[in-house]
Amino acid sequence: MSIYLHFRAVAESEIRDDHTWLAAFMSQAWENDEVEYAAGVAHSINKSWDAVHDLYAAADAHCADADESWSLPIYGGRPVPHSADADPSDPPLMLLEPTGVSQAARFLTTVSFDELWNVVGARFSALGWARQEYLEHHRYLQEFYGQAASAGHAVVKAVWA
Repeated sequence: MSIYLHFRAVAESEIRDDHTWLAAFMSQAWENDEVEYAAGVAHSINKSWDAVHDLYAAADAHCADADESWSLPIYGGRPVPHSADADPSDPPLMLLEPTGVSQAARFLTTVSFDELWNVVGARFSALGWARQEYLEHHRYLQEFYGQAASAGHAVVKAVWA
């Protein structure tokens, strides 16, 4: 079974702070994923997003002056609660506002992947997780958050099973 964390950048003015509306929006974005990926407004990580979060958490251990920016790329944002009439099959959603998107983009451009890998690489490799896969996740997230921040966009996150 595949499970994905799906990211979608969108102008904050185009968002309704309503779980049912956001779930429909994200569902449509998911159906148009190839076009949206090519446009740089969408990204997803299959199954391993928790490990990507663990990679970024190494910044907290590695940098004495690290703030909580390392948590923004994966788990940053506020949960969007289901409404009473929401479809129970709608995905869990998070909304990261433009300020948080900018903070995530700054973190991703300033943190050294190699330094993070030096902290977690042995543990990840022991679990069979390849450095190249996480480097690619890091690069895609750098590009995605960089473009979203430049546009002043928010990021909506959905978990699809």
